[in-house]
Amino acid sequence: MRVARVTRAKGPFEVAELPVPEPGPGSVRIKVEACGICHSDSITKEGIWPGIQYPRAPGHEVAGVIEALGAGVAGWNAGQRVGVGWHGGHCGYCDSCRRGDFVTCQVALQIPGISYDGGYADYLIAPAGALAAIPDGLSAVEAAPLMCAGVTTFNPLRHSGARPGDVVAVLGIGGLGHLGIQFAAKMGYRAVAIARGQDKAPLARTLGAQHYIDTEASDPAAELLKLGGARVILATATSASAMTAVLGGLGVDG
Repeated sequence: MRVARVTRAKGPFEVAELPVPEPGPGSVRIKVEACGICHSDSITKEGIWPGIQYPRAPGHEVAGVIEALGAGVAGWNAGQRVGVGWHGGHCGYCDSCRRGDFVTCQVALQIPGISYDGGYADYLIAPAGALAAIPDGLSAVEAAPLMCAGVTTFNPLRHSGARPGDVVAVLGIGGLGHLGIQFAAKMGYRAVAIARGQDKAPLARTLGAQHYIDTEASDPAAELLKLGGARVILATATSASAMTAVLGGLGVDG
C-alpha cells in the first residue's frame, strides 16, 4: 500500500510502499477513501507533539470502509462505512473516560497521525472504539472533514446553552467557520457571520447566515449589540486581535 509519511521531525513527505497491515485485537482495517488535510497535521510534520515516533503518516479526518476486523471486535462489520477523527482511542476506565469525555483520556489517549499512522495512506488500522458510522447519503469526501472540523464547531455550539432564536456569531468563514454557520442556522439560531471585507458575504448568506458583519466597514461588537448581543461567539479565526474586537458584542451571560 502507499503511505505518505515523514521520517523525522521537520522532514519532507515521502511516499513509501508498505505491506497492507493486519488489524490486532480490538482494531479494524479501514480502506481509506478520503482524508482531509488539517492544520493540526503540522504537529506531526514539525514534531511539535512530545514523543512522536517516526516514521509517521499524518491524517485524522478519515473516511473509508471497514475491510477487516481484529479479534474481539463487536458491533461493526466488514463493508461498513466509517470515519475516524482526532479521537483515535481511549482507555475506558480513567476519570475522564468514566465521564464520557474520551478525548481527554488520561491514560491511553490516541490520536491518528500522532499515536499511530493516520489517513495519509491507502489503509488505516484504528481501534474499534474510535469509529463513527457514516450514512450512505454522505460521500467520503464530504464526511472526512466532519471528523475534525465538523466536531470542532458542532460540539461547542451544542454545549453552549444557546437556544433557538439566540444570536450566535461565527468569527471567520474558512475551513471551520463555514461549517459553524451551517450548524448554527440548522440549530435554529440567528446566525451572524463576521469576516473582513464583503467578498464572503454571498457565501455566508448561502450557508444560512441571517446577518453579515464586515469588520473593515464597522465595529463588529457594536453591530452585535444592535442585534441584541450574542449569546455565543464561535471564534474560528486564529487572531487574538480579531477575537478581542468582538468580545464587547456578547450579550448578558454570553
